[in-house]
Amino acid sequence: MGCLVSKEKDSDIGNRKRPGNVGEVAVFVPGLRVPKSVDLFQSLGDSLPRSLIERLSALRTRIVVMAAQEAPTVAKPRRKTATQHGGSSLADLRQALEDYLPVLLGLVKDGSQLVDSVHFVWTNQEDDAEETKIANAWYEVLSILHLMAMLCFSEANSLLLPKTSSDTNLKISEESRRTAIDLFLKAAGYLDCAIQHVLPQLPPDLRMDLPVDLAEGVLHSLLMQALGQSVDIQLGMAMDSPKATLAVKRRLACEMLKCWHQAEDSITKYPLAEGWRGKHQLFIKWKYVEAKAAAYYYHGVILDEGNTEKSHRMAVAALQTAEEFLKQSKKASDAFNAMPPTSRNPPSWGSMKYLYEKIPKDAANKVRINQDLYSQDRSQKMSIALILERAPTLPDFAVALKPDNYRLPEVDHAWNQESINNLNKLAG
Repeated sequence: MGCLVSKEKDSDIGNRKRPGNVGEVAVFVPGLRVPKSVDLFQSLGDSLPRSLIERLSALRTRIVVMAAQEAPTVAKPRRKTATQHGGSSLADLRQALEDYLPVLLGLVKDGSQLVDSVHFVWTNQEDDAEETKIANAWYEVLSILHLMAMLCFSEANSLLLPKTSSDTNLKISEESRRTAIDLFLKAAGYLDCAIQHVLPQLPPDLRMDLPVDLAEGVLHSLLMQALGQSVDIQLGMAMDSPKATLAVKRRLACEMLKCWHQAEDSITKYPLAEGWRGKHQLFIKWKYVEAKAAAYYYHGVILDEGNTEKSHRMAVAALQTAEEFLKQSKKASDAFNAMPPTSRNPPSWGSMKYLYEKIPKDAANKVRINQDLYSQDRSQKMSIALILERAPTLPDFAVALKPDNYRLPEVDHAWNQESINNLNKLAG
């Protein structure tokens, strides 16, 4: 009840300021959806105590100001910096959102009649419309969780970029990698909560009118991206560990592939577009193809440990498939970086630095060593279709990593019985 959806016309899209180049991208962050100011006193002045509205308004205004300041730095990633308080400014904004959420939830608790009293306005990044205005507090909750997740993505991106632009011998510290995984799992927890516990609260017709940024498929794609990038980091750490077996590395590569496969399945439901949405889809495609290369490589190396002609044949087929997907990933990477706003890859590190070096070499070596088995294949150049057709079936592993178990906080104590009594007095 009382729902209103308002979107700017497509002709107004040009009013949004877009960077021409977003610099180095280790983690794709589809910009920040930024809240715009609303007059809470006009909407709630006759329904709530002034002190409660003042607190709600102050918390939201703080977010509006901070988000506007951070949006340009998220659109053009920067290396990790510190504020005068000694912490990340992105973390400060995330804390402001966490402070706001318990007070905001008072508008939706126990079937509150205030749920549709305020028209909340946010700018969109991936939708064709510039802004979306919806008179439903659950929309505000959904937008807050999305913003919290994107801030985690941006913090992780800062951790996974080289410290200086000339840092070509890149080796991200283990502490930074573990912190990035924690941030990804936290982001996945926010997104999972949004999908499982917030979207169902919105009326079906309103869910249909949400901007693409907040569509269920896009939220799920972001969730799986968070898990996929986490597993990628785990795979890189396993490569650095002498204790990690080939079986462990293959399992991680196959888990990573499953994550990116689900991410692509979810986001391809929405038509490819220019700008952030198109760039988002191309990033997912790139990482999905890259994950295929990793999975087939480790599967091929393990198959080659067999002592039969069949195992050697399958090993070479897997390695050739890995090499083909590696070539495709380079093309996908170029397409992603060329899509405006343009970007570039940071120096390779972790799993893909290793695989870009090993896959072509090992694929060539295995064919050469087993050339007596492949004289017919070597006499004619195999087509891409034939290479992929001969690819052995990959093992199926469940993804071990799970999103953080995030739940919406309890409603702030300001919405206690005393506040309800004051509300009733005002109503009387």
